[in-house]
Parts: sequence; structure tokens; C-alpha cells
Amino acid sequence: MRSIGRAGLTILGVTLSALPVGAQQQSQESQKGALPAVAACPAPLAEIATCYSEKLSSGAYLLAAMPKDWNGNLIVFGHGGPAVVPPTATTSQGDLAKYAFAVKLGYAWIASSYRREGYGVQMAVEDSDQARRFFIDRIAKPKRTIYHGASYGGLVGAKLIEAHAKNPDGSVAYDGALFNSGYVVGAPLGHQFRADLRVVYEYYCKNLPRPDEPQYPLWSGLPEGSKLTLKQIGELIDACTGVAHPAAERTELQKQNLANILGVIRIPENLLVRHMQAATILFREIADRVTDHRSAFSNIDVRYTGSSDDAALNAGVVRFAADREGLAALKADGEPTGVLPVPVMSIHSINDPQVVVEVQSAYRAAAERAGSGEHLVQAFTDEPAHTGQSAPELAAALDALMQWIEKGDKPTPQSVAAACARWRSTLEGPCRYHPDFSPKPYATRFYSREASRGGNTSP
Repeated sequence: MRSIGRAGLTILGVTLSALPVGAQQQSQESQKGALPAVAACPAPLAEIATCYSEKLSSGAYLLAAMPKDWNGNLIVFGHGGPAVVPPTATTSQGDLAKYAFAVKLGYAWIASSYRREGYGVQMAVEDSDQARRFFIDRIAKPKRTIYHGASYGGLVGAKLIEAHAKNPDGSVAYDGALFNSGYVVGAPLGHQFRADLRVVYEYYCKNLPRPDEPQYPLWSGLPEGSKLTLKQIGELIDACTGVAHPAAERTELQKQNLANILGVIRIPENLLVRHMQAATILFREIADRVTDHRSAFSNIDVRYTGSSDDAALNAGVVRFAADREGLAALKADGEPTGVLPVPVMSIHSINDPQVVVEVQSAYRAAAERAGSGEHLVQAFTDEPAHTGQSAPELAAALDALMQWIEKGDKPTPQSVAAACARWRSTLEGPCRYHPDFSPKPYATRFYSREASRGGNTSP
């Protein structure tokens, strides 16, 4: 279908771009396919928007929200994950409720569930861009389009804007991007600490696999065809560490195992199971779907520290090297190049327990190497939560991005923090920006492979 330009199209002597947004939408709808089926909106939006839902032939479910007072702009949202259960028609309802601030401000909103559960950054990129095109073809043509990615969706967005910021004809597809708590460090570097966790866990626990079970390379997470569930993996972890029980109920061996694992890997106790689930099921998916059963990770020269006996740990831990082709495949799928064709606003909590704030240093370094540093603004909040930014904090970041796009007024961390205070008059929530904060290099947080050539690589 041919798109209608924002200028140059005249109907009965009236330029379409001069019409109010609602009238533009009605004019456009007459030239589009039928609107998608109406769906229930989350409670915060039930009175102010119409929601639509559709299942695509790919298997992805789309959820869209059109506010009654549309400002003409569109948010394409990318969710976190990867998901561990198949998508459904309600997959994106929680995200729409969580980020309802954008619709309340007049933005239309659309998200894809992605076509299946599990790992696949390029798959999610394709599904997210298909959501954008669906909105244009079936609902309305926006004036501006912003990609908003949270957590894993930030990595999806980083890769999306590299490839899809412009349409094949050179016109703009995405005017900018907003990431909150984005996993923008990329898959190879970002998952490497989980490879460390995988081998350190096995050294102490020896139950994934047990000595009397068929052995497999730990970089692959689980054996091919494994039927282990998340619950079963959690039970194995608990059997070794007692992490699912109060400390007083743990055996002395469980306490020692847990202390050693957390001391070496430096992750919070409450995230051990989550990171181990990624180091098993997610690593299996990476091996199956991306690297063609080749290792993308290495711990050959890493010296682990922080245990009760570092010498024994380093002598006994499983070692493996990265396969060149396997690593290249994972980079191609999920490592940002740092090329930013459009303005990007990336906000992150200093105290994020799940995606550490130092990922922003890696993203900044990639953007600088690519010559795109001027297109990246980063700002930092301090809540001890992942994707826990408040509505005023998110609104300040989004509005600053729009001002940058519309007027060329590049924001600063200071201006975003000041804007947040103003947004509190209309949106509920705190302002916790720290405009003078700068994250340390990523290599200071986890074991660095570059530094490992010289021996001890403890942060």
C-alpha cells in the first residue's frame, strides 16, 4: 500500500497535514485495510484509549493502543526477556499497563509479543519492525515514530535502529529511540559472566550434570534435547545451595556452596536462580539457534577469586575456548555496533540488580568507536530495581528526546533531571536522577577477557 505523505496531498483543496490529527486519522483509515479487532485496554487506559489486537501469520501477537486525544506520534515498544513461555494475545498487556504514561501523554503505542519464546535478537528486531509497519497499514500513519525498549528490548532496539532507522527509499522509519534499563552491552559480552557462573556453579554443585549422567559442554547450558524445566532447574540449585529456603534452614554445606558462588561471581542472592536459568536454558537456545552448536564464550585464562579456596577452584573449574565462528554468529545476532543513525536516550538505574549500570559504559564506548557518540545521551536514576523508573522519570526522558528530534535541543542529564521535577505535577512517582553520575567501565564489574591474558582478572 502506498503511504500518504505528510505534505503535498490535497483533498478537496485541503492539505491533509493541515488537518487536526483526529481528522488525519479518519482520512487515512478510509485508504487502509480494516482496523484490527478491538481488545480490552489495561485499566489505566480503559477510558482514554481504544486498544487493538491481532495475531500475525508469523505467530506474533500485536497489541496497540490509540488514545482518543492522539498527538500524532507512535511508540513501538520492545519487551524484556527472552520469554520462557509461548506468546499469547495477552503477552503485552502488562507492558502496556506499566508504560501507560506514554498513552496518557497522547502517544499511540504498539508492541509485538515476538513470534515465539526464547532467544533471538534479530527475530525480535524483525517482529518489532513488522509491528510498526502494521500500525501504518492498518491503523494510522504517525508523524514521528519512537522505539522504546526495556531490558532485553533495549538490545533489540539497539540492533533495530542500526538496520531499520530508515526505509529503503531513504525516508525515516524511526525518529529516535528510548531505552530504560537496556541490555545494551550485547549478548557476547553481556552473557559472559553467566558462562563464569555456569562453570563455578558446576564446580561446587556437580548436579548439572551429575557425575553419573551423560556429560556435555557447559557453554551449551544443557544437553541437546533436554527436557529440564525452569522449576526443575530451580530445585537442583536449591538442593545445592538452599537458596529457596531461609538461611537458618540451610545445611552448612549449602551455606558454603552459596557463599562461594556468590563471592566469586558477585551477583545478588535473589538473582542466582534467574541467572542460572539463563546460563542453562538460554545458553541451550543460543547454541541451537544462533551459533550452530559452537561455543561463543571463553574462560581459558580467567582467574576466579572470592572463594574459600581460589587455588583449588581455578585448578578444578571446567575451561573452554570460544569458537571463532560461534562468537561471530552471536555478535552478528546480538552485539550493538554503536552506529546510531538517530538520537538515542538511554536511562538506567545506578543500582539495577539485574542489568548492571556498567553496561552503559560499554554502549557509550561502542557509540564513540562508531563515530555516533553525539547521538547518545545517558541519564541515571538510583532505584534498587530493574526497569523500575517512574512515570515522571520516563516522561522526562521521552519529552527530552522529542525536543531533541523536533527542535535540535540536545538534552543533558541535568536538563532531564530538571524536567522530571516538572512532570511530577501531572504524573505520579518520584524523581531520582543523579545528573553527575558516570558509570565505571564494564570490565570493572565482571571478569575481563582482555585482562585475562595477564593473569588475575578479578574486578
